[in-house]
Amino acid sequence: MGEGSITVWCLLGKKAGDNTQVRALAEELGWGYQEKHITAQSWELIVHIGGRATLAGIDRAQSSELAAPWPDIVISAGRRNEPVARWIQQQSGGRARLVHIGRPWAPLPVWDLVITTPQYFLPERANIVHNSLPLHRFTPEDLSRAAQFRPQFEQLPRPWVAVLMGGDSGRFVMTPGKGARLGELAQALASGAGGAVLATDSPRTPRAAGDAMQAQLQVPFLCHRWNGPGENPYRGLLALADAFVVTGESMSMLGEAVDTGKPLYIFDVGDPVSWWRLSHNYRYKPLSHRLAMRFGPRRMRRDIGKIQDALVDLGRAQWLSPQTIGPAAQALQALPEQVPVVEQGPVARADLKRATQAVRQLVISR
Repeated sequence: MGEGSITVWCLLGKKAGDNTQVRALAEELGWGYQEKHITAQSWELIVHIGGRATLAGIDRAQSSELAAPWPDIVISAGRRNEPVARWIQQQSGGRARLVHIGRPWAPLPVWDLVITTPQYFLPERANIVHNSLPLHRFTPEDLSRAAQFRPQFEQLPRPWVAVLMGGDSGRFVMTPGKGARLGELAQALASGAGGAVLATDSPRTPRAAGDAMQAQLQVPFLCHRWNGPGENPYRGLLALADAFVVTGESMSMLGEAVDTGKPLYIFDVGDPVSWWRLSHNYRYKPLSHRLAMRFGPRRMRRDIGKIQDALVDLGRAQWLSPQTIGPAAQALQALPEQVPVVEQGPVARADLKRATQAVRQLVISR
């Protein structure tokens, strides 16, 4: 099959980090792709947990049309899109090759290729690619688009400390108290360095937690709230900020920030006491996650701490705490006063190359 005739479908869901990885891989392949937006029903877990190839758990009216001609490659990420990808392969008569990013719930032999990262504990197998960090792609065109945010930032004193705020994920619950603590630490860091805060939250950020974070900021700041007015400056922050404070539950934001080569400080979203002593851990998502991690098979487990610890051990990040604020602020004061330029870092380039080569091999082997 000639590469010019290959069709690629990207299954996109509600998680921005998953979508970033899917698009990055599809763009790097260079074959062109179609985006298929999938809207899951609120009760989708009931039908999806069985691992069948089905569309029963999605809202067909709110999702993109899924019809022939069927693609050669389907790229997916996230549990909700797994049954959809398998349904597409079924409709194609088994011709469509399935590429899944992250850690699938369905058995590993189901997938033609799985692209994973260390927190998922997946084994070494011929159909599994092990990368260092979540996939992302930052092109010269992205840099050009990011430059449009410079006029908004230039009115603020340097250094620019970008706060990338995630939220609820697995066992992590972003409470207003944690949001306030994040804001206090970011405020102290920017104040000590004589700079400003450039902040953005995410779809996973509870409104009250984002409000609590923003309420602590007394230094000059620019704060974009999800679904707020104006374009999200996230790409501009990656390109132009001098340092990053990132909530530690988001592997995608950590991966993108560390790849800039600029100072990175990780905010711990974990709880300071045993989880069973805090009422917010008895919500459905964190409790079900803990039960799955405790009683599920090893391949279903996840430990984000593996990536966090690796970044810290390698000197590519530091934990953000009252004890690290002083030295960190002094280090930021010493940064040169120049507009930084970010290009794709070596880790991201290597991971993308490894992943695309594996996908191309699927086509060659057909």
